[in-house]
Amino acid sequence: MPLIESQKKYLRGLGHHLKPVVMIAESGLTDSALQEFESTIAHHELIKVSVRVGDRAVRAGIIESLCASGPVELVQRIGNIALLYRANPQKKKRINLPN
Repeated sequence: MPLIESQKKYLRGLGHHLKPVVMIAESGLTDSALQEFESTIAHHELIKVSVRVGDRAVRAGIIESLCASGPVELVQRIGNIALLYRANPQKKKRINLPN
């Protein structure tokens, strides 16, 4: 489900104070990094990911791969930091998006 602009604006506000919890470095998107990403986004729903690779195109490819790994929405990307969202219906305390 694609997010509408008002929902993205709301999520950007929630994500402003967050620190990156998943770091992807020169070794790229390894299996362990992907597992860490999956468990973290399932628990938090909204996370920041730091992608520290040299080339801008490689960085964009890694972020696209993370979004393609499941129904993950890219909320915002600034430099090497991406704000990603995936709803978790089993979570008790969920993020309620505006309509």
